[in-house]
Amino acid sequence: MNRLAFFITILFSLLIYNSLSAKPQANDHTKTLRIYQFDIREEIAPPVWRTTQKAFAQAHELGAGLMLIHMNTYGGMVDAADSIRTKILNSDIPVYVLIDNNAASAGALIAIACDSIYMVEGANIGAATVVNQSGEVVPDKYQSYMRSMMRSTAEARGRRADIAEAMVDPSLYVEGISDSGKVLTFTTAEAIKHRFCEAKVANVNALLQHAGHDDVEIIYHRHNALDKVINFLIQPFVSGLLIMLIVGGLYFELQTPGVGFPLVASLTAAVLYFAPLYLEGLATHIEIILFVVGLVLLLIEIFAIPGFGITGILGILLMISSLTLAMVEEFGDQPFQTELMPFIRALMIVVVSLFAAIGISAYLGQKLLRTRRFGHLALTTVQEKSEGFSSAVFDFEAFIGQHAVAHTMLRPAGKIELNGDIFDATLESGYADKGEKVIVTGFSMAQFIVRKTVG
Repeated sequence: MNRLAFFITILFSLLIYNSLSAKPQANDHTKTLRIYQFDIREEIAPPVWRTTQKAFAQAHELGAGLMLIHMNTYGGMVDAADSIRTKILNSDIPVYVLIDNNAASAGALIAIACDSIYMVEGANIGAATVVNQSGEVVPDKYQSYMRSMMRSTAEARGRRADIAEAMVDPSLYVEGISDSGKVLTFTTAEAIKHRFCEAKVANVNALLQHAGHDDVEIIYHRHNALDKVINFLIQPFVSGLLIMLIVGGLYFELQTPGVGFPLVASLTAAVLYFAPLYLEGLATHIEIILFVVGLVLLLIEIFAIPGFGITGILGILLMISSLTLAMVEEFGDQPFQTELMPFIRALMIVVVSLFAAIGISAYLGQKLLRTRRFGHLALTTVQEKSEGFSSAVFDFEAFIGQHAVAHTMLRPAGKIELNGDIFDATLESGYADKGEKVIVTGFSMAQFIVRKTVG
């Protein structure tokens, strides 16, 4: 019995020792909460979506236990806001938001996606009607899409879906809340009353105290120099300007002999357009290859093939496609599998920039040819006969009936070789391959009129 009692005493002593030594380790491990904070204090656009992605990635790397968004925005692009709210809804790290004055439109969608919403005194949330750049309400099909996103987001966070939907549609009636025929917007007190806000707080520290987080370590998201440059270049307005430079540079290059500054400017703009999108994973090597192939086809059409046909059209389509797809994030396993709404927006930016570049380039081209501010870009001197100048008259009519060879493909315009010289020519009908024999039948508009010979 003495031995049994001795072993029991030793066993209990070991158990008590292990339990006491384990408790401090557990407490030390869970004592400090690491919080990752980033700001949304600008228009909701691709740069904000990029910041959100980097913030979540770094929060996971650092083992953060809470994400905190400090928000003050009037809204922005719906597709960028949709990407951000989806990222928040799928996050395995809880996300809090502090609304510092405004969470309007797309900002309201992002805020409602967060686990907890806090607001300062005098803040607002709501007014999520979709409008265009002029502030005009867009057609109902876009409003329907926004209503659906607001409704599903509120449902996912246990908030009233009808209230979230009324923030988009002024015609919706919510008894005692929205019956004025105006888009719903909550003040801080109203948001707390209807459970769209946890509490009114003065700052981040007050938020953390209300949430019961006393011992915390806050890590702030910082933008380095490269981040600032990329965020600037991927803004839609800047992307549109770069597209205009690409097209305008090509236009002016075609108006001047040799290779000069316009082509260098065009290629530089193309690099600035694709490089940040490639670094962010939006543009892939496929879009860049499409752009290069399209550019090569267009140059071949202009310099090697007379007229303008399928090669040039295909080149333009490839360039437009590459510029558009580079701005759109791809989803799924298949290339070019993208969401429709971001694709339409990107296509509109490319097409509008394309036509604007052509119009502005044509206008500036006329102005530059007439101005003397940059020197004589065009020859304007008149050589008067009275001053001793004369011109030799070339008798083109004498060549009618002579045989020639197609120097390039005639379809119907091109060049012919006649008596060892190269002349512009147009075929009367049909097409002629390079090397085919033709006969001169006339002369018009500074070029020969020819037709194919038989035999």
